[in-house]
Parts: sequence; structure tokens; C-alpha cells
Amino acid sequence: MKKYFNIHIIAVAVLMVTATACHKKLDLQPENANTSEKQFSTLTGYKEVLAKVYGAYSLVSSTGVGVSDVNIAGITDAGTTDFLRAWWNLQELPTDEAICAWNDAFLVNFHNINWTSSNIFVHAAYARSLFQITVANELIREASEEKITARGYTGQEADEIRRFKAEARFLRAFQYWVLMDLFGNPPFVTEEHPIGKYIPEQISRADLFDFVESELIAIENDLAAPRQNEYARADQGAAWALLARLYLNAAIYTGNDRFTDAITYSKKVIDAGYALKTNYKTLFMSDNDINNPEIILPIAYDAVESQNYGGTTFLICAAHGNNAEDNANYGIPNGGWLGNRSTKNLPLIFGDYSGNADKRAMFSGTNLEVNDVFTFNDGLSVHKFNNKTSAGVTPPSPNGVLCSVDFPLFRLAEMHLIYAEAVLRGGTGGSTADALNYINQLRERAYENTSGNVSAITLNEILNERMRELYWEGFRRTDLIRYGLFTSSSYLWPWKGGVKDGTGVAPHFALYPIPAAEILANTNLDQNNNY
Repeated sequence: MKKYFNIHIIAVAVLMVTATACHKKLDLQPENANTSEKQFSTLTGYKEVLAKVYGAYSLVSSTGVGVSDVNIAGITDAGTTDFLRAWWNLQELPTDEAICAWNDAFLVNFHNINWTSSNIFVHAAYARSLFQITVANELIREASEEKITARGYTGQEADEIRRFKAEARFLRAFQYWVLMDLFGNPPFVTEEHPIGKYIPEQISRADLFDFVESELIAIENDLAAPRQNEYARADQGAAWALLARLYLNAAIYTGNDRFTDAITYSKKVIDAGYALKTNYKTLFMSDNDINNPEIILPIAYDAVESQNYGGTTFLICAAHGNNAEDNANYGIPNGGWLGNRSTKNLPLIFGDYSGNADKRAMFSGTNLEVNDVFTFNDGLSVHKFNNKTSAGVTPPSPNGVLCSVDFPLFRLAEMHLIYAEAVLRGGTGGSTADALNYINQLRERAYENTSGNVSAITLNEILNERMRELYWEGFRRTDLIRYGLFTSSSYLWPWKGGVKDGTGVAPHFALYPIPAAEILANTNLDQNNNY
């Protein structure tokens, strides 16, 4: 079991304190004697609720196991509603990086880029982010200055609670960024809004951008210094990294570019003491929580303490077939779900995709072409995530399927790429020499020497380098939209638009629809255009 701020054990114990309101039956009596006043009467109680805020990313139910007692979007398979799995589906399956062989009409909608507001996986992602915002709001509300004072906290304990609050505000800001990126203008609720029978108002994308930006700036001094917090908890580096990501995409979100700010904040992270991990593939193995100076903030997964069929269990098992020896080599002896693999565009971006030169190319199989969407062996398998340790050991798992690989929400390599792109897009305060150096640092790690170094970079090459470095990490849809390539016919991949060789699609698919059930339930919500 991993040794760090253990969100899994603590969060399971406290999750029922406020989760019962989400139960399908609303007339239940409390199953324990806990109350908010009792919960927050000690510093430990506050930390338990902070653990619940983090745990909402990797725990899928109040019991912490793979059977949900909360029905999200009509889905009772809890693994499907895990945050990472729901977000990954929306960010990767509609792009050139991934395609799924499962014969599920709602998943096929993603490949075809023809989803509707009734797609249950779109609804799952929407509902999961709003749930996590609700959980964060609870701690933020209970950590107000008035309540800290009324409960008699002073000195170091009061400062610790303020830090917990800042971390909850960061996690809420991250989820609002997810909703802004996917849906544009979601409902908006903070700790200031009433609890109970309150119908949230909708916020515009530009106003939500301002909120996320202001929150991240406001909490900076209350967060721990970079790399000084417990593992898997947010610090100043995480806030700067999210700001850099926010500013890189500002022109999409608001119509106004903020590339200079993207340079400023990516550079703050680069200079904050993080370092590229020497061996690229170990970034995605089950001991990636140990001696890893590159990951700024992960989602932590543990096969023993949090049995979740989403997360990295999904990323690993869905990428493997029914070859027992192969599955055992990747730490899932009883896994292999014959699901996700690549379109040819992903391996071909490497040129030589054998992995002999650029070690980031981690593929298997012989058939580049996806002639049949539902044939798993059509398209190369992606073996980037691996449940073995870097020493080749399979960690404990109760069933040989569940995995313990942490997922990097933010890592230093992304900051190198943001800096370079923002410089090339005309941001000030950086230099093309530094941009080139940051790109070549990534390539030197990938090639394990300088043979892959480049002497110049272009915006198109930055996009290609982002694909090589960040594939299957949840970036591709956002990147293609920023480059104007997601819906257009100027860049195609297999089955884009439901056509084998690819075709352009209507531009409104650059945003997901507000789920139809939410529109019916909340009269304050307007649907996105053309849905």
C-alpha cells in the first residue's frame, strides 16, 4: 500500500457524513451519530473532509468499492462514472489518439463526433465534476474565518485549516476549468449559495474564466510552497500549472489571448524545483509516487484501498486484449478488456514507432488501419500505462485487475510545451532559445541522447510534440480545438465524423451539450447552440 496522505482510508470513513443527500432515497435517517459540528471540532476532522475532497477523484461511492450507491446519469456501473474515466472518454475518444472497440452506441458517438444531449457518458462527466464541486464547497464553507474563530482555532491549527480551504478551492477551480473546457457555460455554485432547494444560475464561459483565474491567484499564498506538501496534495506549483494551462487556452474561452501570462506561469513552475524524470516510461508505472520530481499533482490510485474500475485500471485494462502473458507483463494477469487502442495518426507521428529511437512510442500489434471499429486488433495497442513497478514487480491487487498507478494531472513536461507554444504564438517575456531548449530537453529524455534534438520549432511541430509527449493524458481534444483542427476538414483521422477515412463535422461539436436531463431539471440553463 502506498505511504502518503492516505485519501483512500480516511475518505471512506468520512464520506457518508454528507453523501447521503445524493442517495436515491431521500427519506433515510443518518446511519451514524456524526454531525458537521462534531466532524469539524478537531483538526483531524477537517483533514478527514479534505481527504474526502481529494478522494472524490478516485473513489466512486461512499463505500469506496466498485459498486455505486449513487446513480449518476442513469449509470450504475460506478467505474464508468469515475472522474478520470469520464473525462478521458470525452477528451480522447473523439480524437486521433484513441478509438474503442466496445459496441456501445454512446461510445461510438464519440468516434463519430455526433453525440447528442442524451449521451449518458457526456452526462456522467458533467455530473461527476458538479459532484466534486459540491464536495469542495462543503469544506470551503466550514473553513470560513467566522467558523475557524467560533470553533476556537488559533495559531498553527488555524493556518492549517486555511491551507485545507485553499486546496479545496484549487480542486474546485480545477473542476470548473474542466466544465468550462467541455461545456462552456455550466451552472455555478459556490459556498456562498444556499444549501438545499436552490436552483443554480448559469455562468458564461468568459465569467467562469475570470472566476477560475481569480481563485487561483487568491489562494496562492495559502498553499504550500512547490514540492513542500504531502504527496498527492496541491501546492503553489499546481496552482501555477493550472493558470498556465488556462492562459494557453484563453483565446478559446474568452476571445482574448493571454500567451504572455502563459509564459509567466509556466516559467514559474519550470523554475520551482521540479525536474524531468530520467526514464519516461516510469512516469506511468505503479511506483510513480516514489522519487518522482516531475509530477506536480496526481490522482492517486490504490488497488487495495480504493477498488475502482475507472482511473488507471480502466486506462490499462481497456488497452489490453486476451493474451495472458502480455497482460501479466503489464501487471494485470486477470485483466484485458479489448477496448481502447490508437488510430494510425498517433503512432505515425513518431515516424519510427517501434520505440527503438523515441522511447515514448509504446505500441504493440501489426495493424495500423482501423477497418472495423469493433475489432480490437484493428489499430495498434497503446501500452503507455503499466501496473508493474519500475523494478518489474506487480503490486498487490485483490483480483489481478485493479491497478495502483497514479495519474499525473499536471507534470513538468506540459509546462515546457506551454512555454514553447506561448512564445511562438507571440507572448512576451520568454525567448525562442529557451523554448527550443525546453523542447530538446524532452526529446533528449525520449531518445536517451541528443540524436532527436531539433534546431528549430514551429507551431505545428509543437502540436506534434505535445502528441508524442502527452498522448492518452487527456489533452488531445483541447489541443485540436486550440489549433482549429478538431471539427474542420483540414485535418482528418480514421472514423472522424463516422467516415472510415475521416471527414469534417459541424463546428458546434467543439462544445459538449448541457445534458438534456439537466435542462429539464433546471429552468435557468440554456442549451449550447445547435444542440
